[in-house]
Amino acid sequence: MLSWLSYLGLALSACMAATLLPMQSEAALVTLLTLEPSAVYTLVFFASVGNVLGSQINWWLGTQLQRWQSRRWFPVTPAQLKRAQHGYQRYGRWSLLLSWLPIIGDPLTLIAGVLHEPFWRFTLLVSIAKVGRYSVLAAMTLYFINP
Repeated sequence: MLSWLSYLGLALSACMAATLLPMQSEAALVTLLTLEPSAVYTLVFFASVGNVLGSQINWWLGTQLQRWQSRRWFPVTPAQLKRAQHGYQRYGRWSLLLSWLPIIGDPLTLIAGVLHEPFWRFTLLVSIAKVGRYSVLAAMTLYFINP
């Protein structure tokens, strides 16, 4: 039986992985699933909640981003920001369903904040994407553990 620290660690790992930090949580989920396959729903829940929370942090950072844009240390050029905004506006809020993807998912959630996507809609679309990803990963893991 997994301890509450395992679930907390998975949620924190998933939260940090959803921010702009270069981390991943999939290995933690797969490892915990191999130790306790019967906890699949609980593990997917904690991973998803942590990952959505990390995306919400990105959204909030996006809402604050433009106030720092004139600073010398700001990591994004105005041209890069404009290009990202144009891409988001072109594909719309539905692009948030791709927020589970590596490399492009985290910036998508940040740009959604910059463009003031409503928080409730942002959370709904990102939740669908994140729960879907962890559910598919869990199903694949269980399939290969217990063929």
